Amino acid sequence: MASRSPALLDPRKSPVQARSTASVEAILEATTQVLLSVGKERLTTTRVALRAGVSVGTLYQYFPNKSALLQAALKRHLDEVTKAVELVCKEQKGNTLRQMGTALITSFLSAKMKDGKTSVALYSVSSDVDGARIVKQTGVRSNKAIVEMLATAQEPLTKDPQLVASMLQGAMVGVSRRLLESGEAEKQFETLLQELVFFTCAYLEACSARASV
Repeated sequence: MASRSPALLDPRKSPVQARSTASVEAILEATTQVLLSVGKERLTTTRVALRAGVSVGTLYQYFPNKSALLQAALKRHLDEVTKAVELVCKEQKGNTLRQMGTALITSFLSAKMKDGKTSVALYSVSSDVDGARIVKQTGVRSNKAIVEMLATAQEPLTKDPQLVASMLQGAMVGVSRRLLESGEAEKQFETLLQELVFFTCAYLEACSARASV
């Protein structure tokens, strides 16, 4: 499927007042609800406006079309996950690598799968709304937060923190994708969480000065 021009996906304008912000949040929440109830093929701006309790005209003030709605909903979801990563990285500064790894993985997967059905539904539309670009943007933010956290670890790393952070992100994204594609996200969540924590802590240990002693 040919990718759409970013200009056709970007919101028409950003909310500047509390009332406008509330309307946009209601529209995005309604978008997710309609996506879950009828699927992406039957989702329409009219259905979303009705569910959100706003006029179609109000919806079009912010989102020019269905694709823009779906992209904004996906972006909101990924932004929430990224904020969770940024917060835990800030909280974990100065701790051991094991503490950092455990907290990072737990926070990331918990945020990613907070609502498993919603995550799966939004993942399914990602390729239709230039999701790769949004993932790249949020990935840069997460990488920065992880690098800054690792730099404060009690055990110094013997490898480039940027490389270590990128490897961790690759593992995190890979496991979350497996969950989303499995069709059994809730059933597999705890097992894959524990395995990813184990993998992460072992990798961090191997990258630390302690491993060379």
